[in-house]
Amino acid sequence: MRILVVGCGRMGAELAYRLFRNGHDICIIDNLEESFRHLPPDFSGRIYEGEVLNFDVLHRAGIESCDAVATVTNSDALNLVVAHVAKEHFHVPNVVARNFDPTFRELYELFNIQVISATSWAAQRLEEMIYHGEVRTVFSAGNGEVEVYEITIPDQWNKIELKKLLVDEVLPVSITRAGRAILPVPETILETSDILHVSATLEGIQSLRSQLGQGG
Repeated sequence: MRILVVGCGRMGAELAYRLFRNGHDICIIDNLEESFRHLPPDFSGRIYEGEVLNFDVLHRAGIESCDAVATVTNSDALNLVVAHVAKEHFHVPNVVARNFDPTFRELYELFNIQVISATSWAAQRLEEMIYHGEVRTVFSAGNGEVEVYEITIPDQWNKIELKKLLVDEVLPVSITRAGRAILPVPETILETSDILHVSATLEGIQSLRSQLGQGG
């Protein structure tokens, strides 16, 4: 894939290097020459110094032929505008953006830009770890509004129907027993040490943790 990364701060450099190591054709833009020092010495993608809102700079970086563009500067205004231009003017098929300040996240959603808020995501991960460590997040959708959690069924829920454990905003995904995964139904009988995966909101997983604590 040809991928353009806009912004060569620590996040942009890390993203560009990971993509480069995976064999993609990478170009990265930043308006400060010293920002490129964040790139590891063996990075051999193309780098361009210039204003990221300058169409000449974007043309030189080959935005018209890119399969994806990631805007990851520390300015939400820049990220949003460049992402919108890439999507609507250059018709790049896959455009993603970094949300630096969570208070601006709604603007990305308003323009239908796929966005990741590292601050919101990290805060929610830390919140979950503070509550309980025994329920592990294995997949996060969006900015963590819905996640897939892995739960080991404790002794007190042995031989209990799954439906007695489920609460609002929690949906069962799978149960793994003795190394074999199944698609559960509400009537599935749980067994000690089953690995239960559920899709849930933060409110839902908190209620589920309460249910687990109450036992059968």
